[in-house]
Amino acid sequence: MRTVRPLAVVTGASSGIGRELAGTFADHGFDLIVCAEDAALADAARELRGRGADVTAVRADLATYDGVEQLYAAVAATRRPVAAAALNAGVGIGGAFVDNDLADEARVIDVNVSSTVHLAKRLLPGMVDAGGGRLLITSSLVATTPGSFQAVYNASKSFLQSFAQALANELKDTGVTVTALMPGATRTPFFHRAGMDDTRLGRMTAKDDPARVAEEGFEALMRGRHKAVVGSVRSKALGAATKVLPDRLKAAGQRFLSEPRPRRRRRPPRGPRR
Repeated sequence: MRTVRPLAVVTGASSGIGRELAGTFADHGFDLIVCAEDAALADAARELRGRGADVTAVRADLATYDGVEQLYAAVAATRRPVAAAALNAGVGIGGAFVDNDLADEARVIDVNVSSTVHLAKRLLPGMVDAGGGRLLITSSLVATTPGSFQAVYNASKSFLQSFAQALANELKDTGVTVTALMPGATRTPFFHRAGMDDTRLGRMTAKDDPARVAEEGFEALMRGRHKAVVGSVRSKALGAATKVLPDRLKAAGQRFLSEPRPRRRRRPPRGPRR
């Protein structure tokens, strides 16, 4: 008879940090409920089953209330306690705030903020009732930086850092821990999907390894740390620097990295010489 394994929930599990987090949970003996909105989730689920985990894949759009409820219904249907959850789903959009579509900016808030609050509200009461559980919320180093040309995204990550640390304090006597995961720029599809291919940040090749980010995040979660700056030495040094740099300098640095290159105007073709 197979020993009952602990159950973990991971969102944004089809690629990037979320997929690596799911794999790390599988490698450490967890069964999984994984969620993403894209077709690549099926491939991720097959890989995770190959690593020994029992996997339920839920393809849902967490930007919607019904999508979060669809995921939670799958969790409840297992009738198993959730030992750990990584609320990692996130989207971004680059560009000037005044130029971006309102619907695109609102979707950043819906996925990054609203779905995280919604899912935490569904999962945490069960953890508290069970007297234990671990919740990881993926914020970012940009949570501490005014987000020039990523204004809504950075603000959403600031919310998530504050939310995670507030929950950690509220739940300190319950046996439930909450960890804010703070990665730097990581080698994932995020920048392409955010329309940032023409920025210095998007083109930067020296991004962190998502596997390293996930492994360090998992370790921090298991240790019950309230906040974890993870990744390369460069990212950790940046995390230390943002504690002391004034906001105007951080905003200028974000602008340097995230402002799209100005498009060159095409010169009209020359006519025949007279």
